[in-house]
Amino acid sequence: MSIEALVFDVDGTLADTEEVHRRAFNLAFEELGMGWRWERAEYRALLAVTGGKERLKAYIAGLPLGGSEKKRLQERVPELHAAKTRHYTEIARQGGLALRPGVARLLDEAIGAGLRLGIASTTTAVNIDALLLATLGPAGLSMFDVIACGDQVRAKKPAPDIYRLAIDTMGVPPERAIAVEDSANGLRSALGAGLWTLVTPTYWSEGGDFSGAGLVLPSLGDRDQPLAGEPGERLQSQAWLSVDELTRRATAVAPLNAVQALYREP
Repeated sequence: MSIEALVFDVDGTLADTEEVHRRAFNLAFEELGMGWRWERAEYRALLAVTGGKERLKAYIAGLPLGGSEKKRLQERVPELHAAKTRHYTEIARQGGLALRPGVARLLDEAIGAGLRLGIASTTTAVNIDALLLATLGPAGLSMFDVIACGDQVRAKKPAPDIYRLAIDTMGVPPERAIAVEDSANGLRSALGAGLWTLVTPTYWSEGGDFSGAGLVLPSLGDRDQPLAGEPGERLQSQAWLSVDELTRRATAVAPLNAVQALYREP
């Protein structure tokens, strides 16, 4: 068996975008006169809910308000999310986003090795386009064979729908694909679809339950940003994760586990 594809999450995985998302939400709240402000600790807790519109709905549901007022606010979620997306794309356009260490290198190595690339994300196509354009330039979108977004599936992460959509569109069986994630919800989604999964947490997702992951690293690492203790602690070849070591690890162990079984269709 050989690996044919790498499928990446976006927010937190390709780039540590959550602070920019938080800033964009707060700018939208200010613009629309909501009187809300999400601090870092609060937003980190809200990230347990995947999807920006879903996060807004969950926040409103927890406010100490009457039913009619909550209903009125829930009806404003599309307006709020649209304003937030506009602010996010503007921040990205102005250079406010950067790829995490090693991401650009790993993408180049994967393409050089003949692997196909895909995206499986709960964020919107507009946000993905903004990130790829800001960090990889005009060629960013064409690097990926498929860009699967949250609004294209019935259930968002941790359900496996988005990964199934990505690999089905690519025509790649799950045992020949690797997922790259940063969160517990993303890991469960990828495992549920049958993919061996690498997890690189950030401040926003560290401390999650990453049991079932094939490998957990603080980042991919790079030649000028080597991982502490490597090689030797978790990596075998050098102080950054190469495509060669990644694919060797993924082909050594089948990804079947309890989380995958939980989502397997009867």
